[in-house]
Amino acid sequence: MSFSDFDRDMMAVALTMARRGWGTTAPNPSVGAVIADEARREVIARGVTQRGGRPHAEVEAFSRAGARARGATLYVTLEPCAHHGKTPPCAEAAVAAGIGRVVIGVEDPDARVAGQGISLLRDAGARVDVGLMTEEARWATLGHILRVTERRPFVQLKMALDANGAVPRGAQGRAVFVTGPEARAQSHLLRAEADAILIGGTTARDDDPELTCRLPGLGMRSPIRVVLSRSLDLSPDLKLMRTARDVPVWVIAGEDADAGRVQVLEGLGARVLRLTPAGENLAMKDVLAVLAGGGVTRLLVEGGADVWRAFAAERLVDEVVLFQAGIAGTGTRDTTALAGAYAPGLDLARETARRAGPDLITLFRTVTAARST
Repeated sequence: MSFSDFDRDMMAVALTMARRGWGTTAPNPSVGAVIADEARREVIARGVTQRGGRPHAEVEAFSRAGARARGATLYVTLEPCAHHGKTPPCAEAAVAAGIGRVVIGVEDPDARVAGQGISLLRDAGARVDVGLMTEEARWATLGHILRVTERRPFVQLKMALDANGAVPRGAQGRAVFVTGPEARAQSHLLRAEADAILIGGTTARDDDPELTCRLPGLGMRSPIRVVLSRSLDLSPDLKLMRTARDVPVWVIAGEDADAGRVQVLEGLGARVLRLTPAGENLAMKDVLAVLAGGGVTRLLVEGGADVWRAFAAERLVDEVVLFQAGIAGTGTRDTTALAGAYAPGLDLARETARRAGPDLITLFRTVTAARST
């Protein structure tokens, strides 16, 4: 399939729209859509999946385009849905709008769609071209794809290290911050783009974090806060527990967790989920299956180091974002080896590296995750 430069420009806009919706559309994927007039090289309307998962991106774009959608081209990051759920199929909406051509980034593996949206459009007489910027579209929608195909969300490890590559550890409920305000703002943006954020019980006790998004105007995008604590050795005075009625808290424990502790935490508004038989460690694949069943498509794992290693050991990592304090502008650092030391066994490919004040932020993707999509 040959695509024009204009096609690529429009899909790039659609991908930007999709990324803007990360963290807001679960359990549905965040999809970006653009309606354009190819002859005039003009954008008519744009749309992104709305908060909570509907209206879908295509419907948003159609409502803004109105009659101008007739005969135009729809660029969409994910195949339009073909099933009747709480809303009619987007493929039918495209037909009703009179769309002449549809350009799709990636097909939807959901059995309720899985090529049926494409067939519906073609049967109605629309030209459908599939596979523009497919790799980018897959990564933009990877949480949905993995939830459908592997019963788990997209997993992003966030590592914050000091200049020597060590993990700063809080004590007596006081966190230690080593990165500057610019890097911390980027960390909060990662929270805003996640459906859920996860830490281990040790981190909860040592740092007493709140795990909310505190960027101006984005407080409503704080993710579900998940704590792994097999024995439920968590104080009800933790910030997480004191705010559980404001921002959801899920605690994942073992089946042998003390019933009294369960009652106390649930009384504060937390949701306690028991997963493992007595004496057994929590398996990350089971944790992810529970989160996926709860609608989570994007998970940010903030720590600590033992939790990072547990996810890496089960090969359940898609991206690693490494924040290292005070090393920006000091020359080349082997951040790949450093990330690998805290997530051993992963085949990491360095994607980007950028400064945030005095600190360096490096993004890695796991090669196995890229191949599995």
